[in-house]
Amino acid sequence: MDERKKQRTQNEQNERLTQGTKNQSKTSNEIVISVVIPLYNEEASIEELGAKLESVLAPLTKNRYEVIFVDDGSTDNSRNKIRELHRRNNRFHCISFRRNYGKSAALAVGFQAARGRYVVTMDADLQDDPEEIPNLIKKLNEGYDLVSGWKKKRYDPMTKTLPSKLFNFVTSLVSGIRLHDFNCGLKAYRNIVVKRLNVYGEMHRYLPVLAHWDGFKVTEIPVRHHPRKYGKSKFGSGRFIKGFLDLLTVMITTRYMQRPLHFFGTIGTLITLLGFVINLYLIVEWLLGKTYLSNRPLLLFGITLIIFGVQLISIGLLGEMNIKSKAEKINYNIRDKF
Repeated sequence: MDERKKQRTQNEQNERLTQGTKNQSKTSNEIVISVVIPLYNEEASIEELGAKLESVLAPLTKNRYEVIFVDDGSTDNSRNKIRELHRRNNRFHCISFRRNYGKSAALAVGFQAARGRYVVTMDADLQDDPEEIPNLIKKLNEGYDLVSGWKKKRYDPMTKTLPSKLFNFVTSLVSGIRLHDFNCGLKAYRNIVVKRLNVYGEMHRYLPVLAHWDGFKVTEIPVRHHPRKYGKSKFGSGRFIKGFLDLLTVMITTRYMQRPLHFFGTIGTLITLLGFVINLYLIVEWLLGKTYLSNRPLLLFGITLIIFGVQLISIGLLGEMNIKSKAEKINYNIRDKF
């Protein structure tokens, strides 16, 4: 009796999660959830991951799902493992790169191919739990456009967790969006979000930031995180340096893309003023006979600051001219029309 009651409760939960989709469905064959999984040399985990995804997605979507593995140039047997999954269940698909392009490229291609009303991303190393997918979709149905996982309890070495905390703190401070874990691979999106995101380079770390700055509603929920079962991490310590450089790129190309003078002009004005104050101080001392300008390196430093500041302001002005000439081509994110 208890088992039947438990099963009935689970069925009712699944029905509520997909109710919004069914009400808007055009055909009975519409894909409800697309799962995009970038991977590189994860042959040992693919079969187990596939079985877990089937057990979660089949009842949740009434078999209206697809799983898209994006093989980022693996040199092991990953592609053949995915082929075996596809033969058994044609809802599993694979896009295979000829060489390693990186996680952002894999996600970009997976997003282009995704047909589901909801798109879920996760890693292939079994550290992300497929059983969290219903919780992510449930949160999306509360009115959010992107739900990011938060690995509240991580099973990673301290060499990864401490730099990650610093990275997340700085990203929250700069971006203005308060999340605990920007780089968690487990996320859920509405389809419209992934179709607008421009993912390249190493921008996969900042998908919540890009979505937030594009006007989408972003949140996070705690998710289970498991120790790595097979293989080892494919990312080295250098990813944190690249991450902070990419944060600067994201900030300039999104928040200041249409107002470059606000970024370059602000910095340039501050530097120019600093140089002006330094030189004004030296000139006052010279007029009072307290110093000779010929033997003060500080004078050259002040002049250099002024020149550098003016150059930054000029770059901002050139950027403004370029934006103005292409204003008609700007793609604004429109919620709806009446």
